Amino acid sequence: MALSAIADSGAAQEAVLTVEHLVKRYADFAAVNDVSFAIARGECFGLLGPNGAGKTTTLRCCLGLIAPDAGTIRLLGMPIPESAREARIRVGVVPQMDNLDPDFTVAENLRVYGRYFGIGEALLAERIPLLLAFAGLESRRQARLRTLSGGMKRRLTLARALINDPDLLILDEPTTGLDPQARHVMWDGLRQLLGQGKTILLTTHFMDEAERLATRLAVMDQGRLIACDQPRTLIDRYIEPQVVEVYGDEARAWADARGSALAERIEMTGETAFCYVRDPKPLLDSLDGQNGVRYLHRPANLEDLFLKLTGRELRD
Repeated sequence: MALSAIADSGAAQEAVLTVEHLVKRYADFAAVNDVSFAIARGECFGLLGPNGAGKTTTLRCCLGLIAPDAGTIRLLGMPIPESAREARIRVGVVPQMDNLDPDFTVAENLRVYGRYFGIGEALLAERIPLLLAFAGLESRRQARLRTLSGGMKRRLTLARALINDPDLLILDEPTTGLDPQARHVMWDGLRQLLGQGKTILLTTHFMDEAERLATRLAVMDQGRLIACDQPRTLIDRYIEPQVVEVYGDEARAWADARGSALAERIEMTGETAFCYVRDPKPLLDSLDGQNGVRYLHRPANLEDLFLKLTGRELRD
């Protein structure tokens, strides 16, 4: 069932969130360093980056939970942090970790959260059935949280974030810990919201999630915003169009002996050589019948972009 009964029908194209030259320091460390972006009404804006890139600090500044050291933020036309309390009434947040109340049933979690926003009982009685249907939880209305699967809890957290009919929905890694089936159910729900004109700010470590949902995305690293555009535009701008992954015991030896002459760029990770090319035929011909290696040929994707811009080293 759609949420059209509570969706914003007057979606214009003005910026819902504008961030200009944002800086946040902790002692001598710049967690966010001169970051600027704007999110138009009705779009899904993805914010990507490795651990420690500054994504969470940026979100906390945008919500007025911490004060920036420099720069300006306008959320729904209001200055932040000065008017953060008023702006947050019109924002829904899905945090990384579920913070549902285990003492309440599914429906009670929605009702109690709605009261925080001053929503009256009559309006809650209208919205809760719609949100339960949206989350696929109609039959679990009176269930306790301990009886829900991880996917059900995540869908309930999303439904709860919609109780105030927000103008902006902030999703901080919304599908972390979910199995593939639950992730696809969550994606379907988010696509419904986008189709109804909702605005979404999404952080995620799943590149396929960002590529499926985001109309535009920004890549952050070491506190800076290093790229921002539509996903396919960024891929075309920074990455060769074809990738051949060569793996196996002899992959490194093959890359040193022959691959470097056939690929425009090679990146080695473990026993896999990632070969980036515009014309893959010569490279694929050289691999036919090659002992000790296997290969996978595919088009370049968002993960290739992410790894080129931020590196392949492990971040803690």
